[in-house]
Amino acid sequence: MNMTQITLVGVALHILAEVLLVLRVMTRAHREPASRIAWVAVIALIPGLGMLAYILLGEVNIGSRRVKRINKILKEIPPAANAGQSEQANSIVDIPDRYQHLFNAGFSISNFPVVGGNSASLLRDSNAVIDSMIADIEAATDHVHVLFYIWLPDNNGLKMVEALIRAAQRGVTCRAMVDDLGSKTMVRSEHWKKMAAKGVQVATALPIGNLLIRPLIGRMDLRNHRKIVVIDGRITYCGSQNCADAEFLVKAKYAPWVDAVLRFEGPIVKQNQQLFVEDWMSGVQEDLSQYLQEPASAPSLGFPAQVIGTGPTARNSAMSEMFESLFFSARQELMVTTPYYVPDSSLQNALCAAAWRGVKTKIIFPARNDSFIVGGASRSYYLELLDAGVEIFEYEDGVLHTKSLTLDGEITLIGSANMDRRSIDLNYENNILLYDRKMTGIIRQRQEQYLENSHQVTREMVESWSLPFRLWNNTLAVLGPVL
Repeated sequence: MNMTQITLVGVALHILAEVLLVLRVMTRAHREPASRIAWVAVIALIPGLGMLAYILLGEVNIGSRRVKRINKILKEIPPAANAGQSEQANSIVDIPDRYQHLFNAGFSISNFPVVGGNSASLLRDSNAVIDSMIADIEAATDHVHVLFYIWLPDNNGLKMVEALIRAAQRGVTCRAMVDDLGSKTMVRSEHWKKMAAKGVQVATALPIGNLLIRPLIGRMDLRNHRKIVVIDGRITYCGSQNCADAEFLVKAKYAPWVDAVLRFEGPIVKQNQQLFVEDWMSGVQEDLSQYLQEPASAPSLGFPAQVIGTGPTARNSAMSEMFESLFFSARQELMVTTPYYVPDSSLQNALCAAAWRGVKTKIIFPARNDSFIVGGASRSYYLELLDAGVEIFEYEDGVLHTKSLTLDGEITLIGSANMDRRSIDLNYENNILLYDRKMTGIIRQRQEQYLENSHQVTREMVESWSLPFRLWNNTLAVLGPVL
């Protein structure tokens, strides 16, 4: 066979491989048309590299072994529907009919029921959050469970390290889990080894392992983005903050990071506990189901709430459906804060629809996004949002990292999920949905403080953007399904 024939065979094989991969893209379940088009374009226009990109990043594949293990764990532990459940808690759940469907949607995602008798407090700032967590750890008598996406060896990060060591040394069972990519600095530090040596059980979620082998068993960019703290089964924290200083030294030029975290007590704690147990048992050969068999905290007069846990092994686009259900339920006011906004078409349409039907709709983004890709893609949606009547604000005093939504002064969603494709399709996330006028009013006041430090984006401002700037933003948005 001469060189010409070899070349022709090589070209034919390459074309065949491209055709087969395009057929897989077009027949793969649970994929938006826009995503299919984007991947077909990448495969066709970037020979070789496009195919490699799809193989590495094109499918939500967490690995068959991990899926089997998670399914096995879910069968062995007590049903999720019992997490936080008790006759007392059920008896005081009082949700108006106009909101019942929201909690039905939440139940369909995680099988967690709405439970009453909960209380919460909104912490002042990042330092206050860490101080409150540490105070609760100091008072712990049985166990402390913590899970963070990012845990940095900075001032607040090391304060948490020392608090867990002190608790472990006085006999409290302490388990600390972090995402292997998000917290790589901590995991590879002396502090992580010190915790393990002093009695804190440590583990990594979704370990990356060998960079050459990892892509063969599942995508390495599927991450555990949750932030969960559970203490003695009585207290839990939920919000956007990682275990780090607000100055966030790894991206100091964007600082401070501005977060919102709620400290909860009540039956809702057991639901966050279950998410932690599932994550821990999926990575560690240790049965923690005993923590789910303990009775939920005795309910008091308090509000109804529900944990919503999503991820690659949950229903496809579950988080997007939850956001959209909330948008469609708004009648008077909808206030949203999110640092990362790269929606699918249905999420964008639902937000616009709220404004079109007369709901006072506001959304706050950071003025300077730590991800230039996400920041550019987000701006490509501004004009359509403004046309619908959505009021857009950009927060100027650091990176507004809070993921919050308040609805008609009565409903709040708070947690770790952003309104981007990564949170919707790729990351494990945890959020809490609650119905309470007082608590929603407190969150709403915090959102108002964000507005005071923001400038409003007008249609005139968007129309003044240069052609290259708009082209850049729109190109990033088109590549959103790929990126």
